Amino acid sequence: MTLPTSPASHRGGTLFLVDASLYVFRAWHSMPNEFHDAEGWPTNAVHGFARFLLELIDRARPQNIAVAFDEALDSCFRNALYPAYKANRESAPEELKRQFGHCRALCEAMGLAVLSHGEYEADDLIGSAMIALRPHGYRAVIVSADKDLSQLLGDHDEQWDFAKGQRWGAAGVPERHGVHAHQIADYLALTGDAVDNIPGVPGIGAKTAAALLGHFGTLDALLARVEEVPFLRLRGAAAAAAKLRQHREQALLCRQLTTIALDAPIGETSLHFARGRADAAALGTLCDSLRFGPMTRRRLYESVGLDFAPSALPS
Repeated sequence: MTLPTSPASHRGGTLFLVDASLYVFRAWHSMPNEFHDAEGWPTNAVHGFARFLLELIDRARPQNIAVAFDEALDSCFRNALYPAYKANRESAPEELKRQFGHCRALCEAMGLAVLSHGEYEADDLIGSAMIALRPHGYRAVIVSADKDLSQLLGDHDEQWDFAKGQRWGAAGVPERHGVHAHQIADYLALTGDAVDNIPGVPGIGAKTAAALLGHFGTLDALLARVEEVPFLRLRGAAAAAAKLRQHREQALLCRQLTTIALDAPIGETSLHFARGRADAAALGTLCDSLRFGPMTRRRLYESVGLDFAPSALPS
């Protein structure tokens, strides 16, 4: 996959793109199950996600930001290509599904652009937003630790593992993953990805995949010149060549699964995902129904430029 490079001028500024699911799941697993909404449903993931959002806004002061959510849990276009895609994952319990809805509503009430689609995953929405705004001079900061997203990095973009406080650009990808940013999809097509139930090429591990891509550059070139593989100074080269010949079509299918789509519908981009005006009424209603405490309410209101009145808290 070849991405257009970012204009050096960055006349549009910086666009922050948040992989919401990662941080909702992290909060779901790490926050104590002691928070409940007015109906008694757990809200630990919403509390954790709200804290993350507040810290992000406080640290980055983003003027342009979009938060991408996964709606396509079993209806993604990848499921049509490969029905077993992500079939190893259990369905989210109703307690978590409700909280995803609350997290999305919170973003909207705060004036943050939300991206979601029934056929495309959050990664695809992030990639499509980057490509749509790149001609307008925007550089992107992808807020996520997901290695898949590194394939999107252009010369001036960054990825930010917020929890670890680590940031890197395309030049930092080889040190982290052993291949260049533009080779990530091909690399995962060879090694597979157990998290997403992508098989890859049986017997091709991380070191072998990195060495093959280091020599041939792309999966297409590797498959076209597979007869050269046995002559490489690579342990198990002959066996690797045999596996590549045997599983050629599977490798190409896996590459379709690991490549982030850049043409997902992302709605109106004329405002370039500029932070909008917060909806005070919606935010207040959410704070009430989720039973946020006064400290969280104050931080939420102040983060979006609203006056906070403690006297308005329900008794």
